[in-house]
Amino acid sequence: MEYYIHIISDGTGKTAEQIVQAALVQFENIHEEIIIHSEVRSEEQVVAIFDSIFDSKCFVVHTIVSYELRNRIVELGKFYSIRTIDLMGPLLSQISSHLSIEPIGKPGAFHELNREYFQRIDAIEFAIKHDNGLRSEELEKADIVLIGVSRTFKTPLTFYLANLGWLTGNIPLILDFELPDIVNRLSGYKVFALTTNPERLSVLRKTRDDYLKSSTGNYSSLDYVRRELFYANSIFDRHRSWTTIDVTNRSLEEIASLIISKIKNKFVTDLNKS
Repeated sequence: MEYYIHIISDGTGKTAEQIVQAALVQFENIHEEIIIHSEVRSEEQVVAIFDSIFDSKCFVVHTIVSYELRNRIVELGKFYSIRTIDLMGPLLSQISSHLSIEPIGKPGAFHELNREYFQRIDAIEFAIKHDNGLRSEELEKADIVLIGVSRTFKTPLTFYLANLGWLTGNIPLILDFELPDIVNRLSGYKVFALTTNPERLSVLRKTRDDYLKSSTGNYSSLDYVRRELFYANSIFDRHRSWTTIDVTNRSLEEIASLIISKIKNKFVTDLNKS
């Protein structure tokens, strides 16, 4: 016997399809065709679906978070004499009762959450591969590129931004060493030059030296730090399209917020021009 199973979902419908297929393996000698109606979020769409169903040997399975749309599906099922099976409603009701919280009723929320999760994972993997100048030739793929001398929070910022879903890499700037050629090919709006107060930077480097019990020569001396920052700022001045941020006495959250704000403003400006 052949059956048609119509899945109505306000998302992709893949979750409902997997549940239906898992249930169907418990039944022998049936032939079914699963038809998925995805991104269904209005009464007009629901009515059009039921109007298109003519075969009596069918039923409707739905995963709709909207209470009103679920009720409309039940009503149309009765009108057309088509059995409807609600996979989402009873589950939402039980969870709501247990938690004493009303569901938000937002269609596609799980799919959106899934997408955001994997976006963060991709960004963290990108940060690992492009930290401290690694694979600098690939930085054109980045959303954000940080450039600065040692101890200007490049790596912590890179991973903080990655955890927010931004593809971020960083390049260390060292006294008398040229930056890789890739920096000249990067869109200026995505490059952020990090600078700081020399006295504060010298203290940070000395603290690091003391903690690691390391001997790094003049790495933390105030004179060397001043020369390195002067060299860095001279490079930043040559790249007017870059954004320079003074990280002195600023938290990671504040610096990241400034960077993201600049990026978003660029998008808005471009959108207004188009």
